[in-house]
Formats: sequence, structure tokens, C-alpha cells
Amino acid sequence: MANTTHDPHASAAHSPQGLRVLLIEERVRPTALLRDELVRMGCEVVGVLDAPTLIHDCVATLRPDVVIVDARSPSRDTLEHLAVMHANSPRPVVVFSDESDTSTMQRALAAGVSAYVVDGLMPRRVEPVLQVAIARFEQEALLRSELQQARNQLAARKRIERAKGILMAQSGLDEQTAYARLRKMAMDRGLTLEELSSRLIAARDLLDSGG
Repeated sequence: MANTTHDPHASAAHSPQGLRVLLIEERVRPTALLRDELVRMGCEVVGVLDAPTLIHDCVATLRPDVVIVDARSPSRDTLEHLAVMHANSPRPVVVFSDESDTSTMQRALAAGVSAYVVDGLMPRRVEPVLQVAIARFEQEALLRSELQQARNQLAARKRIERAKGILMAQSGLDEQTAYARLRKMAMDRGLTLEELSSRLIAARDLLDSGG
């Protein structure tokens, strides 16, 4: 298994009971082994695919909690469609593969795969792998959210600084006075500093463009 560590508390926090699973089988002769184990664990297998081009549509329609790929080695098409899914409708993805090709594993992780398990499928490994994959996905989702929040805050600060600069240039104010006036204008209009700053910048850009 690549890039995963087992959390002893994962069993309680991420029970597979009731999970909706979309299964992608890329084998010449698919077996019922994985499906039987998922059912035994209390999961609901909402769909079984053998064509990667259907991944996006099935995810949108069936809304699975997790996607599992059972393959000798996941195809490039499957990984490309998983990457699109990860960008548009991210959810935990587990790959069970018979082969430990390093380049395929790296492409899978880059495509958003949460857990990549090699050396074939063993029923006893399914539940802990699912638990770790879900925990890792949730951790990465939290990190992405925090990163986006930090980017938004930085962009807001830049807009406020630019709006403050506009007031300083227009009215000959120092930085502290311009900021105080910006805050008062925002309060008087029932706007946040960022909203008012965006309006001031838009108005200034319109004047500069001669509109």
C-alpha cells in the first residue's frame, strides 16, 4: 500500500457500515470476491463499471461515498477519468492492483487516489484500507480548504490595500486615516471592508478605462 499509515482510531471514526461504493472492475474475468466482502461489511455497492468513460456520469448520478478500482493494473484512461472526478466531485478512491509499477502508482496518487494497494486483493485488508483512505481524504480536504481560505484572505487584504491607496491618492490622506475612512464607509453602507474595497476598485477601473 502506498503512502498510507494505519490509524488505530480509524475503525471507530470511519466505519464502512452504510458506505455507498462505486466499484470499477478492470479485469478480464471480474470476480465477486470484492463485492461479497463489501456487502459483508455493510456497504452498499451502488454500481459496477467496466468502462472508465462512465465514471463521471455514474458519480454524478449515483453519488457514491467512495470509489474502488479493482484491476490487474489501472489503465491510463481510468486514471485520467479519476483525475477529472477528483477535480470536479472529489471523494475517496481506493485502488487494488496486482502489480506494483512505480510510475502507475505515482500517476494514481497524482489523480487523487487515496490508497493504492498492491499484491492482489485479500478480503481481510478491505476494511482497514477503506478506513485509512477515508481518513486521508478527509485530512487532505481539510488542508485544501484551509489553503483556499488563506488564499482568499490574502486576496481580500490586497483589495483592501489597493482601495486604501485609492483613497490616499484621491484625498491626500495618510495610510491610517485612509483606513479609518474606509472602515467608516463600509459600516455606513452595511458592507464588509472587502466588499467596499471591491466596489471602489471597480469604480476606479471604470474611470481609468474611460467607461
